[in-house]
Amino acid sequence: MNGKHITKLGFEKKAVALALAAAARREEAGLDREEILAELRSVRENPAAYLSGGVYADLAAEFTSQQAVLDARRASELRADPLPYRVWGADLIEAGARDQMDVAMRLPISRAGALMPDAHVGYGLPIGGVLATEDAIIPYGVGVDIGCSMRLSVLPLPAGALSADEATRLLKKHTRFGAGVGFEKRDREDHEVLHEDAWDEQPLLRHLHAKAADQIGTSGSGNHFVEFGTLTLPTADLGLEAGEYLAILSHSGSRGFGAQVANHYTRVAQALHPTLDGAAKKLAWLPLGTEEGEGYWQAMNLAGRYALANHDLIHARLARALGVKPAASVGNSHNLAWRQEVGGRDLIVHRKGATPAERGQLGLIPGSMADPGFVVRGLGNPDALASASHGAGRQLGRKAAANTLVKKDVQAYLRERGVTLIGGGIDEAPQAYKRIEHVLARQSDLVDVVASFTPRVVRMDTGSEDV
Repeated sequence: MNGKHITKLGFEKKAVALALAAAARREEAGLDREEILAELRSVRENPAAYLSGGVYADLAAEFTSQQAVLDARRASELRADPLPYRVWGADLIEAGARDQMDVAMRLPISRAGALMPDAHVGYGLPIGGVLATEDAIIPYGVGVDIGCSMRLSVLPLPAGALSADEATRLLKKHTRFGAGVGFEKRDREDHEVLHEDAWDEQPLLRHLHAKAADQIGTSGSGNHFVEFGTLTLPTADLGLEAGEYLAILSHSGSRGFGAQVANHYTRVAQALHPTLDGAAKKLAWLPLGTEEGEGYWQAMNLAGRYALANHDLIHARLARALGVKPAASVGNSHNLAWRQEVGGRDLIVHRKGATPAERGQLGLIPGSMADPGFVVRGLGNPDALASASHGAGRQLGRKAAANTLVKKDVQAYLRERGVTLIGGGIDEAPQAYKRIEHVLARQSDLVDVVASFTPRVVRMDTGSEDV
């Protein structure tokens, strides 16, 4: 008996060595070559029968391990072709975003998808991508800023009730922006989300609680903002009479807490799929029903509630400073995953930069720092998985905007529209974004417009270069 005899059975290198050792012991027991080869074939075909002990136990364990690797590789294999999906505003969407969506629709867990007209390249799933999966969740299908969301408060004040100078003063005093930034301890407010039991149910969440408490009620960098502006309501709606109102619009997420949850669980997901095609590496998933999948689901939903709590405190501070209570409020999350029935199946719908738009559901689609945003009501289009765009969407990446846009042109654009900007970088200039009217025109079957919001005084973090 030698290695050649065993190699002919299709054994790999490590299995050959284990088989030779076992064969030597069987030869000592008096078996001939054909009897031993027959036993080895049996071990290969049914290793579970030999795991409990005996001369072939180590070889059976190796076969079991090899099979697990093969099963994992097969489970991670992409489809040859993407599943079909609808695209809204194809003429507005760069090829890179379509390529990313194609990869997402090749995942073995994918069941349905859609691409919104504000779509552009992201990490893993494109911004503006909607993806339905079965029994699995993708951390980067939700995004790094878990629970990123919008909130509009309509105040019981006329549109011109606040001067630009006073609005500027209030925003500087009552809002905070930037990576790692929080209110000074004496000014920090509490919120019930910080006292939920969920924080004690995972070591990761316990570790991140202090960071979340430090940054509660604040906004991050990039395209996050808080602004005063004019809400124009053409007909009675939202529990309000038609007219123009002073309003607050904010865009914020789950801050450093959410980012660390996203990155931690993405690493966990990638470790579960070591053979996943490189093009889909950022789309590694966690099976629901497993410790990892349920852990992310819990952390994601907590981060989503925390993001909404940030809006609660931002709006409460500003309304309190004005001595009023909001007359109406609209909000939505656009970086989250939901359990949703799709085509009669219970699936997980990831919206990465997409607004939920079930029939009758209110949502917000902003433009840019100097372009209008809109209150919309969903039409529940099943082909879009009841979704709509989450904004205008970038037409220039941050580096491209910083390298090509001219500060004086951006400032002229702001002046023409009567917008006062606090902070804000040239990478967030209106010219870096698609025209919101074009984006809205291409999704008339997804939402109806209820009202418009015109920004007047906008606060953002400082970007790559001050505008």
